[in-house]
Amino acid sequence: MADYQNVHVAVTNRVALLTIDHPPANAFDTQTMRDLEAAFGEVTADDEVKVIIITGAGQFAFVAGADVNEINQLAKAGDSGNARAVIQRGQKVFSKIEASKKPVIAAINAVALGGGLELSMACHMRIISQRARVGQPEMNLGIIPGWGGTQRLTRLVGRGKATEMILTGDMITAQEAFRIGLVNKVVPPGSVLKEATGLARKLAGKSAVAMAAALAAINEGLKEPDVTKGLEHELDHFVSLIGTHDMQEGVDAFLHKRRPVFTDN
Repeated sequence: MADYQNVHVAVTNRVALLTIDHPPANAFDTQTMRDLEAAFGEVTADDEVKVIIITGAGQFAFVAGADVNEINQLAKAGDSGNARAVIQRGQKVFSKIEASKKPVIAAINAVALGGGLELSMACHMRIISQRARVGQPEMNLGIIPGWGGTQRLTRLVGRGKATEMILTGDMITAQEAFRIGLVNKVVPPGSVLKEATGLARKLAGKSAVAMAAALAAINEGLKEPDVTKGLEHELDHFVSLIGTHDMQEGVDAFLHKRRPVFTDN
């Protein structure tokens, strides 16, 4: 696996770890977004990788948001065309993460603000340090979230709380994020990566084809206006697993009271 300028890549036991490393706050500038897109594409294309973890380097930030210097340049230039391109690129990268056939876990080791929270929400699960804070502070800059915050936050925590967080720009604690369903688990400081790795290794023991089907059914169902259409997607993906080696292995292992050995096909 290649390292990139602002993203480090490591693969161990079929788990890929992507570490965003752009001091001092791991802010998303053009280079960092480009590196994340390339690194994510590399690990998703690697058949040896079954689960992906995304985290931030250091103790200060998971990702502290978009690079304010780049935003300032757009503001001074009044360049709406370039601003549209920047936002579209971020949306594209995060949508790729959300649509991944491989589970993606955000290990939120410290503050996740703006684009950092938006990145974590594009991941399928989120584990957070109890000392971390999260928020969408764009309103304090006279702008709004542009990389999915208005959409994914609303779907995760509901319209009322999402509206409050976006309009006030206030940060919330890790405990509050857990209470409202924004994160899956709060863990002691220094334990985030350990917990995320433990979860990733557990998932790496599951069937890759079954996990991909489940993720697709969830993502496709969320795009539908009612549950009936979502059930049709679920049905299609369930049927797609009939006759696969992993389904046969899973059922046989259950009946014979042994652990299944999945081959991802």
